Amino acid sequence: MIDVQRLRVLRTVAEHGSFNQAAQALHLTPSAISQHIAALERSLGAQVVARSTRGVTLTPAGRIMVGAAESVAAELAHAQQQVDRLGSGRSQLTIATFTSGGRLLLPGALARLTTTHPDTVVHVREAEPEDSLPLVRQGAVDLALAYHFDGPLPGRPGRSSSLVWTALMEDPLHVVLPETHPLAGRRALDITELAAEPWVLGCLKSETYLRRYAEHAGFDPEVRGTTTDYFFARSLVAAGTGISLIPSIAQTPPIPGLRTIPITPPTPTRHIGVATIHRRNHPQVSTLMQALQEQAAAMDAPCPPHTTNRPHSSVRN
Repeated sequence: MIDVQRLRVLRTVAEHGSFNQAAQALHLTPSAISQHIAALERSLGAQVVARSTRGVTLTPAGRIMVGAAESVAAELAHAQQQVDRLGSGRSQLTIATFTSGGRLLLPGALARLTTTHPDTVVHVREAEPEDSLPLVRQGAVDLALAYHFDGPLPGRPGRSSSLVWTALMEDPLHVVLPETHPLAGRRALDITELAAEPWVLGCLKSETYLRRYAEHAGFDPEVRGTTTDYFFARSLVAAGTGISLIPSIAQTPPIPGLRTIPITPPTPTRHIGVATIHRRNHPQVSTLMQALQEQAAAMDAPCPPHTTNRPHSSVRN
């Protein structure tokens, strides 16, 4: 029989990439970690990790078992929630969300949820995808409203995942610049036309994405400011600090004096969706998922191309 504690140890080793760091996270010694992994390998009859001077990587069998470990952890957390509800008689739903998506998509969907399930207690946690997706895997939250760019979902390369990803919408990034800028009258811009511009960006992932696009276009962008808030980034653009690359759904509330212009294909885009672990008998998750899908489908583009930022009338949180 496979020991659940050994699965937990393997999952922690996979997360940190080394026995030493896993030992620190679990408050064990590296020797104890090694013994747990060796015992797991003996019970399976297969090697689950490959050791090298650069750390530890999962074998194919290890990736299978990490996926199983994530599912087991999530199911145990769900079982604990069910036991906790026996005393209170009320269901609970915990949601993780990134800021701009949560601000625009989540309130309307939650209104639908509370109407359909009025006795459900809802908890919302703000978290970026690199933090929220592990919470889903661990069962700490029931679902995560998240996003990714053109690459895969955040996670350690090569590892399996127990996540189920449900796509909601695409969120193209646009160039935001002062309305007095020489390029402000354009209907679309090629990224190469912006090579000489200074940039202000609203999150670190946007900077990484911009640098990748700029590298393909043959230039190194001059970044004069990086913030963790898209509204602040747009405020700096309005002040003349530089131009910015802002997702469509982060264009509200409007700031006077700015222009938003789409980028010619290939257009940088965030892919927004919901991450869950498939679980039976959770009608609240199904209700919220359907409501989020309807919210996304009902949305118009928050910021019409080549126009001054203005509030949009679409129904979206």
